[in-house]
Amino acid sequence: MTPLPPDTAANAASDQHPYARLTPDQVLDALASVGLYGDGRLMALSSYENRVYQATLEDGERVVAKFYRPGRWSEAQILEEHTFAAELMAAEVPAVGPLVLNGSTLHQHDGFAFSVSPWRGGRQPELDDFEVLEWIGRFLARIHTVGAAQPFVHRPTLDLETFGTASRDWLLTNEIIPLDMQATWKTQCDKALDLIATRADGTGATGRFGLKDATPIRLHGDCHPGNILWTPLDEWGRGGPHFVDLDDARMGPAVQDLWMLLSGDRRQRTHQLGALIDGYEQFRSFDRRELALIEPLRTLRLIHYSAWLARRWQDPIFPVNFPWFGTSDYWRGQVDMLIEQIEAMEEEPLVA
Repeated sequence: MTPLPPDTAANAASDQHPYARLTPDQVLDALASVGLYGDGRLMALSSYENRVYQATLEDGERVVAKFYRPGRWSEAQILEEHTFAAELMAAEVPAVGPLVLNGSTLHQHDGFAFSVSPWRGGRQPELDDFEVLEWIGRFLARIHTVGAAQPFVHRPTLDLETFGTASRDWLLTNEIIPLDMQATWKTQCDKALDLIATRADGTGATGRFGLKDATPIRLHGDCHPGNILWTPLDEWGRGGPHFVDLDDARMGPAVQDLWMLLSGDRRQRTHQLGALIDGYEQFRSFDRRELALIEPLRTLRLIHYSAWLARRWQDPIFPVNFPWFGTSDYWRGQVDMLIEQIEAMEEEPLVA
């Protein structure tokens, strides 16, 4: 059995996690509270941060109900996500946003905030197909055109402090890392964050484009292949990508929504990036200086991911799905990846 991190172990036995109350009956009751009556068929969809269910209604229509993790976002932050989705849909960008029911997109039921969206089918896109990448690039440009029109007021910015420094400090303060790996991990983490910080101060000090040089815009924020649903073209020309799950939408550099779609060796990533940007620049110019941010952003995500897992460990779904987390082998692997990221950040950026 994987041990709980120290900060949550004391509370796990006595405090029932809020999602334990979210039974199938609760989900159906919540839908009924906004006038949607299910026929009893529910399917849990893959989601760790929130709880998301596909429900079939009495008329055969399918919807997706999303129950937000209590305490993660404020009502104002959730509504900003919904407004952004509505702006994208109004601009004919294929984003899947919540339905307006009883005059609102955000609802409350028995202590849970939830929204309901139309169901959209699809599968992950074939990212080794450059035509697909170009197509996705065109829509990312359109997302960013809408995103650049105005800033978020309540949602955070992707920056060194919130994703990197705060994550490192929380892990160390709460003694999450085993003692045999703590010093080694901290040394490499500090090196990585110091390298990002020198560049975050701007190009004047280092000659390399840094986070503070980029113009922040509203982003999808978590644009990995699992958040793009792809459907093949039908005889009427309908199909292509649908962008889902704006839960991590925030301010940040445009390249944040591109780099998670890259994989493979440097040559492969260069070709993939070229296809994405070819599509992107059909609708919006791309500041190629932001390519220098790909490896710093990847490093911040690596550190933030470990803190995210540790912070969520009291949720029973996390030990079940991430049984390898928290062991010395896990942290040894993190050290190796941090060393690789330091080397990657010292290399010349990708070009496209």
